[in-house]
Amino acid sequence: MPRVSVVVPVRRVRGSLRECLESVLSQSFADFEIIGVADGCPDGSGRLLDEIAAVDPRVRAVHLAEPAGPDGRRTAGAEHAKGDYLLFLEGTHVLLPGALRRITDRLAAAKDPDLLLFGHVRTPFRGTPQPSRSLQLLKDMAGTEVCMLADRPELLEVAAVCWNRAVRREFHESGHVPFAPGQYGDRMYALGTLATAGTVAALPVPCVEHRQQRHVPQLAEPHDGLAPGERSEQTGRSEQTALGGELELVEQFGGLIRALRDAPRFDAVHGPLFDLVSRELLETYGVLRRRRRAYVRAVAAFHRDHLPPGHRPADGVRALRLRLLTGGRAGRLRALDAALAARRGLLAVVPAVRRRLGRRLTPLYYRLQRLLPLQRDLAVYSAYWNRGVSCNPAAVHRKAAELAPHVRGVWVVTQKAAAALPPGIDHVVPGSRRYWAVMARATYFFSNVNFPNQVVKRRGQVHVMTHHGTPLKVMGVGQARYPAAAQGMNFKDLLRRVDRWDLSLSSNPHSTESWASAYPGAVRHLETGYPRNDVLVEADPERIRAVRAALGVRPGQRAVLYAPTFRDYERTFTCRLDLERVAKALGEDTVLLVRAHYFHDESGLAAHPGIVDVSCHPSAEELYLAADALVTDYSSAMFDYANLDRPIVIHAPDWETYRAVRGVCFDLLSGAPGDTPGAVTRSTNELIRVFSDGTWDGEAARALRAAFRERFCTFDDGRAAERVVRHVLLGEPELLPVTPPAERRPVVLPSQAHAHRADMLSSDGRPSR
Repeated sequence: MPRVSVVVPVRRVRGSLRECLESVLSQSFADFEIIGVADGCPDGSGRLLDEIAAVDPRVRAVHLAEPAGPDGRRTAGAEHAKGDYLLFLEGTHVLLPGALRRITDRLAAAKDPDLLLFGHVRTPFRGTPQPSRSLQLLKDMAGTEVCMLADRPELLEVAAVCWNRAVRREFHESGHVPFAPGQYGDRMYALGTLATAGTVAALPVPCVEHRQQRHVPQLAEPHDGLAPGERSEQTGRSEQTALGGELELVEQFGGLIRALRDAPRFDAVHGPLFDLVSRELLETYGVLRRRRRAYVRAVAAFHRDHLPPGHRPADGVRALRLRLLTGGRAGRLRALDAALAARRGLLAVVPAVRRRLGRRLTPLYYRLQRLLPLQRDLAVYSAYWNRGVSCNPAAVHRKAAELAPHVRGVWVVTQKAAAALPPGIDHVVPGSRRYWAVMARATYFFSNVNFPNQVVKRRGQVHVMTHHGTPLKVMGVGQARYPAAAQGMNFKDLLRRVDRWDLSLSSNPHSTESWASAYPGAVRHLETGYPRNDVLVEADPERIRAVRAALGVRPGQRAVLYAPTFRDYERTFTCRLDLERVAKALGEDTVLLVRAHYFHDESGLAAHPGIVDVSCHPSAEELYLAADALVTDYSSAMFDYANLDRPIVIHAPDWETYRAVRGVCFDLLSGAPGDTPGAVTRSTNELIRVFSDGTWDGEAARALRAAFRERFCTFDDGRAAERVVRHVLLGEPELLPVTPPAERRPVVLPSQAHAHRADMLSSDGRPSR
């Protein structure tokens, strides 16, 4: 018997069936069978199934004499299955590479549970893959070996579909809930198996790509395939309810609960299941445009028949709407909704009035605050246009808490960023009353970008520009020669902001020279090193091991960080590598960590188990520590990463365009020592080759890396933040001396730690210097 039987219903999937089946047949795990079930197939997809089955014995074609609907096709496939576990895969979806291996490994580790829930990604029609809400729910359960629904009722929020789970065949055959006919039969089966499973395990990685199809009403087989919390993302939902499917939904939920009443453990899950159903019925009512009274009567009857004993309704407006719905009060519910809509419209007017009033009073309030004395113990921090706590300002803030605790730090962050701040971070939101008070009275200002033009620098205030990278591209007033990069920049305003700077941080002589040219003014340049790079010098193998584990990098696995920069002349992230091909070529022993520039909201990466999107990871420095090698184009990441003395590969397919349009300070691709940090590639094939033949970390690459590190890591010895705090906040006139790069020992990876310790010992067993 095979370990896994993959059941694929086949109807109107001519254009996608081959790719679907190939996604299974190409899996590295081979102990499986595919059962394709067709029941007519007017588009010829049944014939295509026969063609594929004729050349591959792992595929069996089952043809039903009469149209059976989605439920009949799945049921027939399960009846023909011989595997220990059933996987139901839609003919429009694909199984992601390595998925079967991960699924079967997890089944073995969990000792063959009744049910295994795994993650999926969604790809909208003509869109890019997006992580699903279900995937995050499963990640929250990652530390649980096995459980039951009664232990983790939040599992009801995982998408209730049959294609995101592996079902033990014997459990399926003895189940209380078969596939039901109609458009909601899949959901009822998914909820029923979850409610009755004695053991449930989770696999919090994407295994299926759910490819949403173009909605064609005359051809569509109704199938939602989304959890209640995700349904607002699927436009087909309102179209289905317009066809009267809402009454069928009520009937099928009633049938589900009746089927489960005699099942073991039902009493323990009755309440959470009933609450889920109630929320979904209320959500469905919200999108109805007709037959509302009939729907309300049906829901009220369901509520009377299936209310759990001792059930207590929740409080709040939503609970009130639900009570009116389940009580059959259609008129009152309609009146309440009208009142709530009117209230929302009224509330929308109030903020507009307050904003207009605030715009008039804020300048006056700011002027009054500037008449008050400066607070000598107050420092303001900001990074990346108030995106959060990060980069050089964050490193200075941490060191200030240690060496100058009398100086209170306040971060300027957006409202969105404020919600994700670590505990204990004092902050203000731009434009708020406290923001203007802080900006008026603080003594110290640390930022890696400029503060707004409206900020007035007072006598006695100290502005420190920390910058956020070593420049390869032309910066500041030099951009006037490159209009595509400048994009209408107001250089007079730029120089007025520069005139507020007192100090400018630098990590190497090249940066000092570049900043002096790009931002001419009276600013004093502090060659302290970049505070954010201190961690790259101070971290130990244990911290690196923890970071790699948190990112899902297995022990012994090679992690390659791909961190391209943005192009001023492009609006969206364009990946200049075929990452799927790179991941496949480098194999399962390599994982690609992909970080798009922070200017891009999303990377739009294809789902692949060998590719991890780390674009939203809060710390670039942690990603550097985790990576065995860096692949970049023109990003300043290369200068920071060089501190680790690990391989750097420059992938520069558009160097000539970038150099001409953006402008650069030196020739990165010259191959001269100090200019080029390692191997250079111009295509996906070349990148695969340098990692396959060892060029990425060969002798020539090491020599280039050493010269590059000598030039650009001059002052980054791990004490940059301390230098800044002592000089700026504690008033020490002289900077701490810098340890030259040749005398520093780069942080080693955990796999190298043993050899490193041996190297640290002299021949007599004592530590060497």
